[in-house]
Amino acid sequence: MLGRYERGAGGEAVVAYGDGTMRVVKPGAFVRCAVTGAEIALDDLRYWSAVRQEAYASPEAVLERLRRTGRP
Repeated sequence: MLGRYERGAGGEAVVAYGDGTMRVVKPGAFVRCAVTGAEIALDDLRYWSAVRQEAYASPEAVLERLRRTGRP
């Protein structure tokens, strides 16, 4: 769970995605799914690509990205 500073007051956050970790670069309340464009609350963020530096709203969004672009 992220603290109040990492969540920020609102708006879109900027996040650096690592292998199994993420670092909030610019505080905010959410990030956008790279496939659907949906807002993902930082506390709910579970899926991302460290290689592509993208967040995904669901496992289905991850599969769609892989289907469109091939393996990471």
